[in-house]
Amino acid sequence: MEIKVIKNILGENDRIAAENQAMFADKKVFVLNFMGSPGAGKTSVLEKTMERLKDKIHMAVIEGDLFTSKDAERIDKYGVPVIQINTAGGCHLDANMVQKTVKEMNLDDLDLLVVENVGNLVCPAEFPVGEDARAVVLSVTEGDDKPLKYPLMFKESEIALINKVDLAPYCNFNMESAKKDITSLHPGIDVLEVSCTKGDGIDAWCDWLLRKIAAKQG
Repeated sequence: MEIKVIKNILGENDRIAAENQAMFADKKVFVLNFMGSPGAGKTSVLEKTMERLKDKIHMAVIEGDLFTSKDAERIDKYGVPVIQINTAGGCHLDANMVQKTVKEMNLDDLDLLVVENVGNLVCPAEFPVGEDARAVVLSVTEGDDKPLKYPLMFKESEIALINKVDLAPYCNFNMESAKKDITSLHPGIDVLEVSCTKGDGIDAWCDWLLRKIAAKQG
């Protein structure tokens, strides 16, 4: 009985996610589901992304958080539209939450919508929200064993950002091993080394986004 309930929840989420995807396709908005564990540096990467792209494209952010609006406040400083979703303990955003939230946005004015999911390497990968692509941020401070411990997150993502690479010499992080594990889980996935402090990899990340937006808009 319990397994049947879980399947029904996932099925309903998939149905609403499909509605969202059709809506985003009609508006030609590229939607990114941005995932990673707490402290991986998702918001820091977004800040660097906005520094480079906010004057080139129209973008907005949906921020998922358990209780606070701290990350949304950081995004707001860049003048990029942002809406906070507090899940009150829920460990991920779902398609219904996103559908309700985008009603407050003017999608006609957007090229890119980033959905920064709740910090978690497990269930966000199981709940599509209508996105075009998923990206996962893994920081070197988390350890190089995380891809094999949380394989679905890396299997479902089109790109993996290995963040805080400037700290790698102090973390006993085996970059070669981490990349090998990620690409063995998901052959063809893009993997970028990123440092928000030093700026490493940010241009390549922004170029990846711009290519995806251009492809969406035809």
